[in-house]
Parts: sequence; structure tokens; C-alpha cells
Amino acid sequence: MTEIKLSGFGGQGIIMMGMILGKAATLYDNKFATLTQSFGPEARGGACSAQLIISETKVLYPYLTAPDILVAMSQEAYEKFEPTLKDGGILIIEENLVRPHPDEGRVRQFSIPATRIAEGLGNRMFANMVMLGFVCAVTKIIPKQALINAIRDTLPARLLEKNLIALEKGYEKGMEK
Repeated sequence: MTEIKLSGFGGQGIIMMGMILGKAATLYDNKFATLTQSFGPEARGGACSAQLIISETKVLYPYLTAPDILVAMSQEAYEKFEPTLKDGGILIIEENLVRPHPDEGRVRQFSIPATRIAEGLGNRMFANMVMLGFVCAVTKIIPKQALINAIRDTLPARLLEKNLIALEKGYEKGMEK
């Protein structure tokens, strides 16, 4: 069982990342998954997180106890959730938006300029797909093809091409680590 917390601020596509990752696990990787979400009263700009549990067996308790993987796409999310990450866990940060504390070796840390890469693709809204590809490559939690299938099932056709390119860019960056 792997506990994953995706976090950032509203408008970054955090909940969408969780939905696609969970769909990829359940429909295309024969696993079980639960997704819970939380966000502040503000629709955009407030703190936001998606909590996902992916397991080979049925998930009997849908809430995270301590994440194995934390994705932080904002400083606020990093400050709030990094202390909850398990020792030996994986921390993935948006390197242009998060300034991490000095590395104490407690967790394995990776970073990617997801927003900058997305801007290079024409729209910062693709940052979540860049990050999702990176997470896939670094953690190996889900096969890349399962994510592609889940994205094809979730997004409208007019948005597919750019989102799949963004996913691939993130995946390539993750494979370099």
C-alpha cells in the first residue's frame, strides 16, 4: 500500500492529478485506490490537496496516516505537509515555487520546474501533467501507459495533445534522475 499526498494551491490541477492517478491505478493497472480531497474556501489560490492510497489489495481505510510520497507544488503545501512525510519517503517539489529546508537525509527529494516547462508548452495549466509524468518516472507507482490511458479517458479531445506532451516532458525529466 502506498499513500500519496498531492498538494499545492487551487487552480494548479492538484485534484485532477489525483483523479487521473487513481483512475490509472484502478482501471489500467489492476490495483485498488481511494481518493480524498481538501481545499480551502477559496476556489483558486487557497491551499489544496488530494490524498490517494494505491494498493494491491482492497483499501479498508481511505484516509492517509503518513504519506510515502509527497508532491508539493507550493511553499505553503511544503511547509504544512513535509513534516508528515514518512522517514525514507519521497518528496517531489516544484523547484521554482518551493524553497526546501536544508536536506537532512530523512527523505529522498526530487525537484522539477514543472510550471516553467508548462509555460514553454504555451500554458502554465499543463504544470500538473508535467508533474504527473515526473512522479510516474521517479516513483514507478504507475506504468506510464496506464496514465496515458487515464488521461485519454478523462480530458476532452481538444486538450489531449498538449497534456500528453506535458506528461511526456515530465516523464523524460524524471527518467534523468
